[in-house]
Amino acid sequence: MQIRELESWFMNVPGLKVVMPSTPYDAKGLLKSAIREDNPVMFIEHKLLYNSKGEVPNSEYTIPIGKADVKKEGSDVTITAHSKMVLHALEAACSLEKEGISVEVIDLRTLSPLDMDAILESVRKTGHLLTVEEGNKSVGVGAEVASRVVEEAFDYLDAPIKRLASKDVPIPFNKELEKAVIPNTGKIVNEVRKLKRIAR
Repeated sequence: MQIRELESWFMNVPGLKVVMPSTPYDAKGLLKSAIREDNPVMFIEHKLLYNSKGEVPNSEYTIPIGKADVKKEGSDVTITAHSKMVLHALEAACSLEKEGISVEVIDLRTLSPLDMDAILESVRKTGHLLTVEEGNKSVGVGAEVASRVVEEAFDYLDAPIKRLASKDVPIPFNKELEKAVIPNTGKIVNEVRKLKRIAR
């Protein structure tokens, strides 16, 4: 049986920091920070990102653990994502831009601790939130983000939070069935469209 991302398992361990980069630049910077961190760090890589290409400076740099990154600024909808789903979120944001929907994409990068300041600042600006993850929807990263936003920025929401994640089933070995289970760019686009319709 194939198992999806296990990040939510490790997020539940007190004192354990959990990191999941989406780009080569972030992978280098976060790995250096993880090595230098005095506390234990779970550094999780997505195997389908191994062939990713991107600029990585030869110079010394680190990326602080616990700091999200706004990969694309927007004003209508906030999308939080991590690892490979960030790439799908960015593709969806570009597609939605053509429809007049401005999407802000936040790469969580660190799942524990979450950078709630960055998330809340974005939600207060857009009034809409879609969480995207490859892990299961039940008890996942998106559930934690959504619950924290409801606790801390409920009055800023113009519509209910939507969560997009893999279905709560084992990953099929059939490629077509796998596509039906795991989120992709098209599914993100559709969820954002639904979110905007709710708001009208």
